[in-house]
Amino acid sequence: MRVSFLMVSIFFAVGAVFVWHTPWVQAETAAELRAKITASKTALAEIEKEIAKFQLELQQVGAEKQTLQSAIRELDLSRGKLQAEIRETQEKIDATDMEIAELQSKILTTEEHIERSKEAIALYLQGLDELEGESMLEILFTHETLADVWNAAEEYLLVSESLASRVQELKGLHKTHEVAKTESEEKREALAAFEDELSGERSALDTTRAEKDHLLDKTQNEEAQYQRLLAEKRAAREAFEKELADFESQLSFVLNPNTIPAVGTGALRFPLETAFMTQCASRVSVFGNDLCLTQYFGNTAFAQSGAYNGSGHNGIDFGIPTGTKILSSLGGTVVETGDTDYHNGVRTACQSYGKWVLVQHSNGLSTLYAHLSSIVVSPGQKVETGQLLGYSGNTGYSTGPHLHFTVFATEGVNVVLLGDVKAVTSCGHERIPVAGYEAYLNPLDYL
Repeated sequence: MRVSFLMVSIFFAVGAVFVWHTPWVQAETAAELRAKITASKTALAEIEKEIAKFQLELQQVGAEKQTLQSAIRELDLSRGKLQAEIRETQEKIDATDMEIAELQSKILTTEEHIERSKEAIALYLQGLDELEGESMLEILFTHETLADVWNAAEEYLLVSESLASRVQELKGLHKTHEVAKTESEEKREALAAFEDELSGERSALDTTRAEKDHLLDKTQNEEAQYQRLLAEKRAAREAFEKELADFESQLSFVLNPNTIPAVGTGALRFPLETAFMTQCASRVSVFGNDLCLTQYFGNTAFAQSGAYNGSGHNGIDFGIPTGTKILSSLGGTVVETGDTDYHNGVRTACQSYGKWVLVQHSNGLSTLYAHLSSIVVSPGQKVETGQLLGYSGNTGYSTGPHLHFTVFATEGVNVVLLGDVKAVTSCGHERIPVAGYEAYLNPLDYL
């Protein structure tokens, strides 16, 4: 009966390892994780409603006349919206952590099944070697009757068929393991992105707080003083733009059309989230898209009044609240970032673009994102299309929160010391991107 006993032992060993081996404690933990993930999604839905409410109020304030009261109100609303977005991002981080834990549990369980399956197959093969080493005469002598021999043969066939089935299940388990592993890796990437986002949102929140304190300190809560500050800022901006235009008029650059994409090919995406594009205050329909454009490219009314030496606005402006996500219009490399408002943590009179990011793309174009409240990328970093670069703000020569978006022909843009452009020598330590006139391209031709 040795052969029969060996066959039965192997059969049960092979079959047993494919029984779902998950202790009740693990099952309860998995159920708890799933319940928490579901609760997190419910919380996210409520936070999204809160953010939408802030967004609507910001639209209303943005449409009002520019006064000290509206400026303070906008900053308070932006802070409230950012605080809600920070809670939203933290909730997403927690949910992603739980999903990763759930996936890791599945991976460990699958690995356990695979390992136990390998052990069972090894046991079967060991028994098979022993059987194949016996002669027919030895097999006959170990059984009392011929019927016992046939029964042993049937058991052998049964185990062989079971093994073939189990091998297929083992392949399936391996595939499940690989899929779970890939999902876990993707979740970890998303988690890292959420953590970067959280850092940027907190920085933007700090900016709104500091900006409100600075505004109240400068105006002493007086409307007349606020209007004087606005007038001074407009005058300083116009003076700087004229200095920049004079500097750039001396830069020699001849555009070769073959080095950039053709107009109208949609080479770039909009630097704002699609959902926000339809919610912003001053909407303008461009190529079927509702945009919050507050200033166009080229010979605008502002340019005709004397700004940019009358040569035209060198980008387009999106009127958006402080703390709006700014996204890369195309994959590329961050050439440089800057902050002309501060030097070594001290506020300066340099201003200009405030916080800015310049990204170079592989299609011959480069894009500039200026007047940001915070930046989440670094020089030399590779970015993907739609990747978060920072958050909108009111830094630099800006009289209200907005994004200044410029498109350059890459061959014509350079980053220089601000002191080379401005007459104010104390600004020599900061840097800004500049280009000859022909290197400035109309962003709407490529969006």
